[in-house]
Amino acid sequence: MRMDVEERFRIVRSIGEECIQEDELWNLLTKKPHPICYDGFEPSGRMHIAQGIMKTINVNKLTSAGCKVKIWIADWFAQLNNKMGGDIDKIQTVGRYLIEVWKAAGMNLEGGNVEFLWSSEEIMSRPHEYWPIVTDIARRNKLPRITRCCQIMGRKEQDELTGGQIFYPCMQCADIFFLKADICQLGMDQRKVNVLAREYCDDIKRKNKPIILSHHMLPGLLEGQEKMAKSNPNSAIFMEDEEAVVNLKIQNTYCPPNLVDRNPCLEYIKYIVLPWFKEFKVEQKTKNGEKTYTSFDEISADYVKGDLQPADIKPALAKALNRILQPVRDHFKNDERAKAIFEAVKGFEAAKLPDHISNEQDKRSLLMENPIEKEVESLFLKAEDESASSNSSNAQMSVEERFRIVRSIGEECIQEEELLNLLTKKPQPICYDGFEPSGRMHIAQGVMKTINVNKLTSAGCKVKIWIADWFAQLNNKMGGDLNKIQVVGRYLIEIWKATGMNLENVEFIWSSEEINSRAHEYWPIVMDIATRNKLPRIMRCCQIMGRTDQDELTAAQIFYPCMQCADIFFLKADICQLGMDQRKVNVLAREYCDDTKRKNKPIILSHHMLPGLLQGQEKMSKSDPNSAIFMEDEEADVNSKIKNHTVHRISLMGTRASST
Repeated sequence: MRMDVEERFRIVRSIGEECIQEDELWNLLTKKPHPICYDGFEPSGRMHIAQGIMKTINVNKLTSAGCKVKIWIADWFAQLNNKMGGDIDKIQTVGRYLIEVWKAAGMNLEGGNVEFLWSSEEIMSRPHEYWPIVTDIARRNKLPRITRCCQIMGRKEQDELTGGQIFYPCMQCADIFFLKADICQLGMDQRKVNVLAREYCDDIKRKNKPIILSHHMLPGLLEGQEKMAKSNPNSAIFMEDEEAVVNLKIQNTYCPPNLVDRNPCLEYIKYIVLPWFKEFKVEQKTKNGEKTYTSFDEISADYVKGDLQPADIKPALAKALNRILQPVRDHFKNDERAKAIFEAVKGFEAAKLPDHISNEQDKRSLLMENPIEKEVESLFLKAEDESASSNSSNAQMSVEERFRIVRSIGEECIQEEELLNLLTKKPQPICYDGFEPSGRMHIAQGVMKTINVNKLTSAGCKVKIWIADWFAQLNNKMGGDLNKIQVVGRYLIEIWKATGMNLENVEFIWSSEEINSRAHEYWPIVMDIATRNKLPRIMRCCQIMGRTDQDELTAAQIFYPCMQCADIFFLKADICQLGMDQRKVNVLAREYCDDTKRKNKPIILSHHMLPGLLQGQEKMSKSDPNSAIFMEDEEADVNSKIKNHTVHRISLMGTRASST
């Protein structure tokens, strides 16, 4: 029998403690027979009953009303949030355990209306769809707006946030659009990031906003606990808790007489027992009878009056919960695959770090067996193998002469002995240089880069010039229009060709193309850098974008240093040849090598920054045409700019002489 819109609305709306917006939900159900609902979880340990039974109840309601539910297994997000020590293998094992729990609990998985999607697999298979959404959300939102969402990870102190935890809300917001969700069905604790998704729709002028159905958060069992905590086993009923354990926990649960508000026992009855059984049976020893309740209002009224006491409801609640949990216990005892998965998860719980290990470095060293770290390490080792096996194309020039030429480029070199060692061992080292296409090219960028690149290639180096088109978009250059940015990139390449750059050992690489084609290599490095560095450390690098005011930074400008640092390893660079203004992010790359115990650090060659033509300008500015000579300036323009600069200098000298 076909369900009418009114009934479908009633069922779907009943899930949410809050709905944003009801009229939009009604309109959606009227127009779309099978709307897509997004739900998700971060695999991070054993499953408590709120996550197990409440999600089962809600998913079954949604599918009964014709919805298709996409459950996002946020394994990569758990790693970003350093769950299970950041070990993706353990995280994925926990994910499989949670799916087994829902199957056993009675989640209706027939008919293909429930789909479990692993975030790591989906993102890696469609990076060209996913990451542009993430970066667009990041560049449209200031850092304070994103940090307000960090409650979704249980993090509040900004200085304790890592760079990875700034990625997290932008990615969770992007998930909604990536999965083409019509409805976000998550807990009240996820409300802020779901609202961010609706605000993003306003920014991009999208009419159909995701509807937010925020379900109630069950409190912990102990007094004062707003929600269950997996870290405290006494605060929650877990899905495989034995009958005796459940009885003991309920017996010790906070349950003040005559008080309904924030009473964990009554909340369990309201949100778990009644939706599951449609009734709640109580045996009252003092009154020698059994009473069956079918509505929470009845229970609440009797409890406030004192007709129901904690001693009445606790045994009845424990009995009801044990009935619900018994099929789950049976599944993990009788199904060999499920049993093996659960034993592994229990082993992870037992192997958690001892309390006395509090130092972050100690924790990291104990948790180094991490698949993403292994993937990053394998990329490093591959690069080092290639370095060792490269053939000489520069046999006629001595190492000393090559060192002199390469070293002459840098106003600063970190470290000279490493550079000499590199040139001794590797005939054709890889030099990383890059630029952000953002407008006309001034003479420092045009001629100095040509000089430096020609020096490097003459000394046998291979130069990879990274056309940072995606980075220019992150930094909102050319209004964030990628097509315009790429036109500017092609214009700059034409100038270098015309200037006389020797392109024989030079490779121009577009960041947008290269990152999307090798996303499985690139993003694990970015995420690893972001996760290992606290936000203040990342923000010190924001000078590379000319941003210093923290509140004016966008989230994308936190992404930027992590990505620029990753570029160095992604391109397998031996030498970073950039300006002094890029020094901080290059130093971050060397510090990352210390963190990952990589021996061969990138050598930093920081070239001099030419000042602007006008007084007090530390470097040329494209925004002020009088501060620089541009590469296509006409002869008369050059003469005028230099004349004005000279006149200004003479005038300044005269003023100083007069004052003397």
